Amino acid sequence: MIFRQKRAPVSAQRKVRVSNKLGLHARPAAHFVKHVRVFRSEVWLVTADGRYSASSLIEILRANLDCGATATLEAHGADAEEAVDRLEKLLGELDKFDES
Repeated sequence: MIFRQKRAPVSAQRKVRVSNKLGLHARPAAHFVKHVRVFRSEVWLVTADGRYSASSLIEILRANLDCGATATLEAHGADAEEAVDRLEKLLGELDKFDES
């Protein structure tokens, strides 16, 4: 019988910028949260105004991230580095939610 080895929890963080013209409004925020929940790590968005759970749509909307806003994407857990890498890439691709 083969058991999966547990990976030790790690922390990762990276500065990210919101590129969507309308900012991280409801639809792209919901898409982002959906992807955050795939990871086992705890993920946060940290701004000058506070620390927001990235797995909560309400928290993401409270962060009030407009176009060009920067935040620090932080993750802690077994897949933290993968989470930060994939979520940073996702934030750059949220332009498809522009509704102008």
